[in-house]
Amino acid sequence: SLPGACACITALTVSGLPTRRFCFEGFLPADKKERRQVLEGLRQEARTILLYEAPHRLVRTLGELQEALGDRRLTVCRELTKLHEGIWQATLAQAAERFQADPPRGECVLVLEGRSARELSEEKARQWEGMSLAEHLAYYQEQGMEKKEAMKQMARDRGCTRREIYQGLLEE
Repeated sequence: SLPGACACITALTVSGLPTRRFCFEGFLPADKKERRQVLEGLRQEARTILLYEAPHRLVRTLGELQEALGDRRLTVCRELTKLHEGIWQATLAQAAERFQADPPRGECVLVLEGRSARELSEEKARQWEGMSLAEHLAYYQEQGMEKKEAMKQMARDRGCTRREIYQGLLEE
């Protein structure tokens, strides 16, 4: 990849991860509370995520990312466009293990896989599984939806027809 004005775009192009949509976070905040909030926000991110990290904090950051986001695919790009450039593809767990044993030198760009649309829709569907149809209906009605519109949304949420929702509500 030909380098441009910033390492993050070069890292994105060589990462092997989707490049159509991405978000750039830069360095994670040093403040623990603020850092936790940023990581929590990244949990649902479907776009490819770009982060910068200093070598002495890399292993800790990889562990925090794995804990917050799960074991996602990752490309670690180190010292881009310089003599000791390194590009390494793995999972967060594999990267943490490798860099624990062999600490990196030089600034790193982390390119993380975003959540897949399938994964997000499955999680959303599971959200409604523990809720009865009546509770689900009440949830939308409390937000100001009319009953008919709420039932349409319930059908979309649960991946079924509005008729099945209506029948289920009658049986409850």
